[in-house]
Amino acid sequence: MNKILIIDDEDKLRALMARIIGLEGFEVLEAATCKAALKKLEHFTVDVVLCDVKLPDGNGVDLIKEIKNLYPQIEIILLTAYGNIPDGVQAIKNGAFDYLTKGNDNEKIIPLINRAIEKVQLQKRIEKLEQQVGKKYGFESILGNSPLILEAVAFAKKVAPTDASVLLLGETGTGKEVFAQAIHTGSLRMTKPFMALNCSAFGKELLESEIFGHKAGAFTGALKDKKGLIEEANAGTLFLDEIGEMHIELQSKLLRVLETGEFIKVGDTKFTKVDVRIIAATNRDLQEEVKTGRFREDLFYRINVFTITLPALRDRKKDITELAVNFLKIFAQKTGKHIDGMSQDFIKHLQNHQWKGNIRELKNVIERGVILAEGLQLTADSLPVELQINDTHQQSGMSAFELSSVEKLHIQRVLNHTKGNKTEAARLLNIGLTTLYRKIEEYKIF
Repeated sequence: MNKILIIDDEDKLRALMARIIGLEGFEVLEAATCKAALKKLEHFTVDVVLCDVKLPDGNGVDLIKEIKNLYPQIEIILLTAYGNIPDGVQAIKNGAFDYLTKGNDNEKIIPLINRAIEKVQLQKRIEKLEQQVGKKYGFESILGNSPLILEAVAFAKKVAPTDASVLLLGETGTGKEVFAQAIHTGSLRMTKPFMALNCSAFGKELLESEIFGHKAGAFTGALKDKKGLIEEANAGTLFLDEIGEMHIELQSKLLRVLETGEFIKVGDTKFTKVDVRIIAATNRDLQEEVKTGRFREDLFYRINVFTITLPALRDRKKDITELAVNFLKIFAQKTGKHIDGMSQDFIKHLQNHQWKGNIRELKNVIERGVILAEGLQLTADSLPVELQINDTHQQSGMSAFELSSVEKLHIQRVLNHTKGNKTEAARLLNIGLTTLYRKIEEYKIF
């Protein structure tokens, strides 16, 4: 139930308004002074305040400013004396929602309160969405407690509130776009657009059009004007992944944007002004690229204002289980499956794997496991065969291409399927029970 606070030292008028408002289903609180009103606000969550101008211990117009500073989410309606427009105007300047002529506008009170409530509810929805966005895309979305990832997050949090260009380094799949999004969400630009582009996904001409846009008729197929991502990201952030793949000619155009905040669209003759923050990422050694002439040195120094290196997953193995559990929850929810967790054997394989594809590879493995899962847990037999073979033989020293290694893996998977029932496993393998025991001992399967 929405709460309305009436601040007025005239007892009869305050009681009349309380009755009118209360009959509309609102919970009404009352105060006769500024001090009493502030006490009420300390103890109750109020949506709308109706405040008189003249109060025993202060002025209502000044009180509005104080309330808005303390509780910006509250909407305030000032009750003015007849014809006292200046008070109403000053009240609006101080943050009031609107004002009413005291005593003569009782029929307008409820509609005005309803409009104020609508604004309060809208603001609450916006705040809730912002919190959800912050949790989904902010630094809370970066999981892990290993020293390397904590150090990277700490650096990112320091640079986020600034407008400095950021260069994210690290192998493919280490979560560079997640970091870029978190930096944007932690900046003053968070309410403005975040645009992302993988520079390796386009040829030179198409990449130029994607970043800078084009005018109609600039090339065959350009039927109308198109904004580039750098213009779409105006006042926000543009994330350029795999910037090391960008053609040298486009690098000069990007450099001009960083230096002057302006660029020319493909086929245009005049400059377009933008205010955009650039976050770039690469898995290449840009300093080596500079030496070979494939990357502009001046651009390198412009985007290399603040560098953050993201660790490979194999260097933060203590985070693997936490990441896997998170992905498990996501994909179980998407598929509508009830999966409680992962078997110890499954986790052991995850820990032993080298993860050359990093977090992206882990995510794909968990998604596959969830799709294949038939029980309440992810088990080793839902892992990709190559992952099981490689992990098994990293420990045993056997080659993943040996026939014996494939046989060992197959026996392990059948035993997992039968939950250790060797008689049933022998039947499914179409071998004698004695043969199965011999192979279990030979391959040291436990």
